[in-house]
Amino acid sequence: MLKVISINVNGIRSANNKGLFDWLLKENADIICIQELKANLKDIPPELIKFNGYYSEFHPAQKKGYSGVAIYSKIKPDNIVVGLNNTRIDDEGRYLQFDFKDFSVISLYLPSGSSGPEKQANKFHFMDFYKPLLQNKLKSGREYIICGDWNIAHQEIDLKNWKGNLKNSGFLPEERQWIGELFDIGFVDSYRSLYKDTPGYTWWSNRGQAYAKDVGWRIDYQITTPNIAKTLKKATIFKEIKFSDHAPLIMEYDIIF
Repeated sequence: MLKVISINVNGIRSANNKGLFDWLLKENADIICIQELKANLKDIPPELIKFNGYYSEFHPAQKKGYSGVAIYSKIKPDNIVVGLNNTRIDDEGRYLQFDFKDFSVISLYLPSGSSGPEKQANKFHFMDFYKPLLQNKLKSGREYIICGDWNIAHQEIDLKNWKGNLKNSGFLPEERQWIGELFDIGFVDSYRSLYKDTPGYTWWSNRGQAYAKDVGWRIDYQITTPNIAKTLKKATIFKEIKFSDHAPLIMEYDIIF
């Protein structure tokens, strides 16, 4: 069984202080994908870089205290891809890929557009650039698990207050269409493939009592190629401990690793 955990930590040091890595130790996942490091490599404690014997790689943003992704794996990957060969995206540390013999795992952090038009334009740039790459991945025949904070809720079930967010970043018609088209061409929303009618929120605003009242959004996904989706046995969103404004998304696939 292959156990994959994905979480936007909203600062790796902050999440560690809240017990994330103690919890990860107990979870004993095969692969851990992290988004929003908010730290340069020199600022990440050595025990988090060499965590529990995992092979790890980090892709921080150039801007201090911003963005960044990482992957931890029990097995050393055959190949590592850092970034998308796009300076505008890569300077923000948004893409990391581990290639193994039979499949690849990606930690992805798609931009948020909620803080203004410039940020939304940045998000659309990423989406436009990344879509043909995703289409090529599907055509290649290689298997993929794309973990991450996609910053898009696909359907009305994926956020509590959908009526109030129809004109807001994360639930704009063109964003929803974009991610929907990925599923139309063959990628699989793995959580939704198991749980058709369970909202499955993974992010909550820090405003009001969104977390306590479960007024959330499902914007974190493990999106897979069809063959991998068929092996999915279990999907869990862990809410018992709050490590950040996102909850860990845990998937178990019937794959030998």
